Amino acid sequence: MVEPGQRAVVHLVARTVADGEPDEVFETTDVDVAMAAGTYEAHRDYAPVEFEVGSGEAPPAVDGAVREMATGEERTVLADPTEAFGEYRDDAVVVLDRAIVEEHSDADAEPGLLVGDEQGNAGWIVDADDRTVTVDFNHEFAGERVAFEVRLLEVRGTGDD
Repeated sequence: MVEPGQRAVVHLVARTVADGEPDEVFETTDVDVAMAAGTYEAHRDYAPVEFEVGSGEAPPAVDGAVREMATGEERTVLADPTEAFGEYRDDAVVVLDRAIVEEHSDADAEPGLLVGDEQGNAGWIVDADDRTVTVDFNHEFAGERVAFEVRLLEVRGTGDD
């Protein structure tokens, strides 16, 4: 059992859910899984992730699963949106002045461009015209059920270490 405040080191695989079952891989920390799924990206650094249990650093379903696991254990958790990447929020879609966005970006403000706000949140431009851009700050899988495959590799002390 992993206690709040301890740090969990895990390999994660996130899959879409189709007909109530895990389906396609859309994110992984494991290079072998990425290669097998055809999602490998050469510029990525595939490595286990570490997070403080109970701190909100990991999706609630992952945090909850890790609390019940032993080192070396692997578990698949089907998560509703609130336990994965949250519900889709209309208020997370904002219209901004195009000139201001382009002032803080290295590229033209066009749909598909990833931009950040002053709080460090990332969003995708989903629409743009001559004066404004619409940015969606929801996670790409907000509002979706997700299957997380969690492999607990190591548990480290407490968050005070």
